[in-house]
Amino acid sequence: MGNMSDKIFRSKELRFGEGLISGYVACMLAILSCLGALAFHYPEYLTTPELRANYDVSLLREVLFYSLVIAGALGLLNFVRNTNKRMGAVAWVFIIATILMGGHTVEVTDFPDDTNYIGLDWFILDLLGSTIIFIFIEKLLPHRKDQAILREAWKTDLHHFFVNHLIVGFVLLITNHFVHGLFGWAQTDVVQTFILQQPLLLQVFLIVLAADLIQYITHRFYHEVPLLWSFHAVHHSAKKMDWLAGSRQHILELIVTRCMVLTPIFILGFSKQVIDLYVVIVGLQAVFNHANVRINFGWLQYIIVTPQFHHWHHSSDKAAIDRNYAAHFSFLDYLLGTAVKGEKEWPDEYGVVGDYMPDGMIKQQVFPFTKANK
Repeated sequence: MGNMSDKIFRSKELRFGEGLISGYVACMLAILSCLGALAFHYPEYLTTPELRANYDVSLLREVLFYSLVIAGALGLLNFVRNTNKRMGAVAWVFIIATILMGGHTVEVTDFPDDTNYIGLDWFILDLLGSTIIFIFIEKLLPHRKDQAILREAWKTDLHHFFVNHLIVGFVLLITNHFVHGLFGWAQTDVVQTFILQQPLLLQVFLIVLAADLIQYITHRFYHEVPLLWSFHAVHHSAKKMDWLAGSRQHILELIVTRCMVLTPIFILGFSKQVIDLYVVIVGLQAVFNHANVRINFGWLQYIIVTPQFHHWHHSSDKAAIDRNYAAHFSFLDYLLGTAVKGEKEWPDEYGVVGDYMPDGMIKQQVFPFTKANK
């Protein structure tokens, strides 16, 4: 994926008005449409069981159809209006491939529901949703107004985004074995009954708090234990912050963190409804707090984690090193003495001190095991 995208996407940064945005949108929609048609053909292997149970298939067909129409129109526009016609041509290659596969008319027959799978549908839906929502917010309320819509090194983060979504089934399999195998003994009917008897909003607060306490502890270990930092440094290596930067993460860290965070959720026995709400909160807050967004939260910044709070965590400024660990509730850092205090509103620089992390998703996955890290 890396070599192909480097050839297609030559610009380091993308800005409105340069004539390439339409080509990029056309390519993205055409490629996602092609992947969507594949998912229709092989739903048992390419879709996430928890998601497919709630799909409105007719609605998905309409989305696929209009995505192809928009991709085709923008691809033609790019092909006709730009001297560099590569983007329009690539978009139409994927559009034709999607049509040949049956496009939005692919029939879905009965299929087994217990097969191993990769989260291709999760990748498609999350990329579409995140792109539409967060790019709009970043352009409407930007922190750094001069930052490009797709800044330098965005391809690396897109590759992380792609891989992290595809392996969702594998990660869930590992975490389920870990939690049930090691902590099944810790479940008690008394505790779980007590939790389930609480009002919904209190349960949501408790699940986020429990997860964030474990996240805080795990996060501190990543920073303060050199071996663990070599993996976590991948996440900190982004030198510009936006909605896509949070996707940059080492796979082993992703697995370990999921195992640790899901443990208290499993032991306390929250209902599926509460867990689903937690997943939504985590997904939105994780992306939003990395975004290139400036919003004044007032006194709420001392209670919940905001973009400003989390940007300081990613800063390479001296005052920010090993600070602001919480993922959801900033008051944890204030209570435990690890919050950034007495500094200006926003940090100056981001990334790891020394800028030693190589660019490229594969290189970053290998980095903790190389001599360069010793």
